[in-house]
Amino acid sequence: MNTSTLWWGLLFGSIGLGYFIYGRKQREIVPLVCGIALMAFPYFVSGAAWLIVVGVVLMVIPRFVRL
Repeated sequence: MNTSTLWWGLLFGSIGLGYFIYGRKQREIVPLVCGIALMAFPYFVSGAAWLIVVGVVLMVIPRFVRL
């Protein structure tokens, strides 16, 4: 782990917390699940490039998927 992966993980984890709180308060499943995934995936992804790609994909999913 290097500094960039730590910072990207912190950024995506913070955004994930926001998605999680929003999904829980609005009772919407997609932002809730994406928030949990955004908080958890930095532990399993190594490398800054993959971290950014997966994080951006998880951030845009609630924008296009409505259940």
